[in-house]
Amino acid sequence: MRIVNTKISTQELQEMAHHFFGDMVKGVVDVEQRILAVDAELHADLESFLLEKNSQQEYLWGINLYPFLEGDDFLEFDSMINIRPAQNNRSRGVENVDIQNQIKVIINQIVQK
Repeated sequence: MRIVNTKISTQELQEMAHHFFGDMVKGVVDVEQRILAVDAELHADLESFLLEKNSQQEYLWGINLYPFLEGDDFLEFDSMINIRPAQNNRSRGVENVDIQNQIKVIINQIVQK
């Protein structure tokens, strides 16, 4: 597992993809600290890793990155950790458009395409 708070290349993500899924890298974004945890089999593992590093659960959102794809196909909002009725998020996606946009901005700043 790795926390990225500066830059990561698409090439590095492509190499990580082969660790678990072949075409995809699971990630968890901390929208408060503007960091990304990547390279684990489960979003829950990445979430726990960030919680140990003083992130707060309410700011953590699970995503999938497809480093061999581009455009809208690169980023997917889909994770079991996103199911949070207390935060009005009742699905595996990220239902709040503002949070989606925050995640997109963070990913675009961190991932060098």
